[in-house]
Amino acid sequence: MAALLLFAAAALLPVTAPAAATPIPAPAPAPAPAPAPVPVPVPGILQPYAIGAVHSSGISSGGYMATQLHVAYSGTFSGSAVFASGPYNCARNMLATALNACMNTTQDPHLAQLEQTTRDWSALGLVDPVSNLAGDPVYVFSGSGDTTVKRPVADALADYYGRFGARVRYDRSTAAGHAWISPLGPNSCTVTQSPWINNCGIDAERDLLGHLLGSVAPPSGSPGGTLIRFDQNAYAPGGSAAALSLDDKGFVYVPASCAGGASCTLMVALHGCKQGYGYQGFGTGFIDKAYLNEYADTNDMIVLYPQAVPTATPENPNGCWNWWGYLGDSSYARQGGRQIETIMGMVRALRGSTPPPVTDRVTLPSVDAQDGYVKAAADGAGRRWARWRTRTVWPSAVAPTPR
Repeated sequence: MAALLLFAAAALLPVTAPAAATPIPAPAPAPAPAPAPVPVPVPGILQPYAIGAVHSSGISSGGYMATQLHVAYSGTFSGSAVFASGPYNCARNMLATALNACMNTTQDPHLAQLEQTTRDWSALGLVDPVSNLAGDPVYVFSGSGDTTVKRPVADALADYYGRFGARVRYDRSTAAGHAWISPLGPNSCTVTQSPWINNCGIDAERDLLGHLLGSVAPPSGSPGGTLIRFDQNAYAPGGSAAALSLDDKGFVYVPASCAGGASCTLMVALHGCKQGYGYQGFGTGFIDKAYLNEYADTNDMIVLYPQAVPTATPENPNGCWNWWGYLGDSSYARQGGRQIETIMGMVRALRGSTPPPVTDRVTLPSVDAQDGYVKAAADGAGRRWARWRTRTVWPSAVAPTPR
């Protein structure tokens, strides 16, 4: 009930899209590709490939996680593509802020504060140097029909990146509902409903990949690579994916060229709430319809599909990615965040640069105004600081539900 009351508020706060963002004009409708066979997952492990650049992408809660990965590890991620999402650290570990400023527009997101916090965390080594973000390609998509994550929230994401000198391409050209946009989407453009993959008559994957990669070859008619199902427990701090609201199953799509030794790009693609493999039988719907595998085949790109699941307790009933600090993980948006470190372990495994996940931690006194810091060395490359707090249980009626 509380969430419904919050969403019912209609007062809009003006948030202006930045000059740095390049708007995309309304495109001519693109013909939808014919349905193609989808790859059947085969069991396997994450093994090293010849990977160069790494990018992130996601929809809604997955979009927030994609941005968190990019900002926290900008030395690893070269750019990001986000559908229906808001600025980095928008929720600031507060559920009410997540609902009011990061989905609805009844609260100011305070972009200047978000920018300053990012710069402060960078100075403390909690995220990579913010100078890495300058010149990075960022693709932002928002449909005017999206009432779940409203247009000014996406405007704020474009503005946020512009403050760090990123090259933002912002598609505001359609009346899309709350969804990942794909020529394979079974939904019409303007709706907001399962499976939250909409066809708006455009090829958003061509646009986002063209912006991230610089150029993009046409997609294959059907995926010809291998979809590998692997164990996510191997990368979860503590060894339990379920304890972090993650599935025990993750997926990676490997084109034949990458398996054969070609130099390849890595895309980390993050589903939204209610789109995970283990959510009420959703299965590989996002993996099959996102239209990334077809481009992966012709552009030497491996696609990693990590998977979140609902918690057995009320913190995360819809299998969202952690963008507001559930399960007591107040480091969720920066280095040391449990889901971030899990995904980074997968990235390092695919790049051939990972030691076993570190699970033992030594609690140390605070070094600044933030308390409860913990020392961790998740990648073996040095020590970082990550803050952990006591576990908080949120009533299920007010858990954020972006897709």
